[in-house]
Amino acid sequence: MKITFLGTGTSQGIPVITCRCAVCTSKDFKDKRLRTSVLIETDDKTIVIDSGPDFRYQMLRAEATDLDAILFTHEHKDHVAGMDDIRPFNYMLHKNIDVYAAPRVQEALKREFSYIFTNVQYLGLPRINLNTITDAAFQIGASTIVPLKVMHYKLPIHGFRIGDFSYITDAKTIPEETMKQLQGTRVLVVNALQHTDHISHFNLQEALEFARTVGAEQTYLTHVSHNLGRHEEVEKDLPAGVSLAYDTLSIFI
Repeated sequence: MKITFLGTGTSQGIPVITCRCAVCTSKDFKDKRLRTSVLIETDDKTIVIDSGPDFRYQMLRAEATDLDAILFTHEHKDHVAGMDDIRPFNYMLHKNIDVYAAPRVQEALKREFSYIFTNVQYLGLPRINLNTITDAAFQIGASTIVPLKVMHYKLPIHGFRIGDFSYITDAKTIPEETMKQLQGTRVLVVNALQHTDHISHFNLQEALEFARTVGAEQTYLTHVSHNLGRHEEVEKDLPAGVSLAYDTLSIFI
């Protein structure tokens, strides 16, 4: 399984265009963070988790030529705004794209993209098959997808586990049942927004404590704001087995 980080950033803490902080003026490509998303390529399927506002460019940059499914963690705009850009995949691949979302997220998609769901259909509309995520595991091709319930402040959202890979973003607290589901994870991805506390996201220290509890062989930090600092500076202070993810990073599991 190949995992490519399409984006590792966030709308949280994005500065104005005139910001002259160390991250915003950095020449290191690892400091150029688009909204958080990940591309998963298994032996038989190509899956994306979240399609934010940068989705079109991210898929072009990754030279992605296939797409079978999008999994949505939750309905916030920085995670769903790019769904319209599945159109080229409909056209090139001559197929609908499977979309997996919890009922509440589906209602948000129907509001945001109402033209997709009306009875008046016309050539060129995004074509999707809408599938409901519950707490139960489900199949995409040969892969078993395990929804991982986490709390984004008071909003229940989903992470996902596929085999030995677990992906969590926008988490602030993790229920005990989810901790049990994470046992045996070899590669963990988790959000680490900034150094200081935040009401709905792990800060760096909380993410590191969570990583230690899970005990994965390798943890990657994502959903990073510019407030966390430059990649090079953050990376050198991380413990063994923890790395700061960056856009375009690919790993194999």
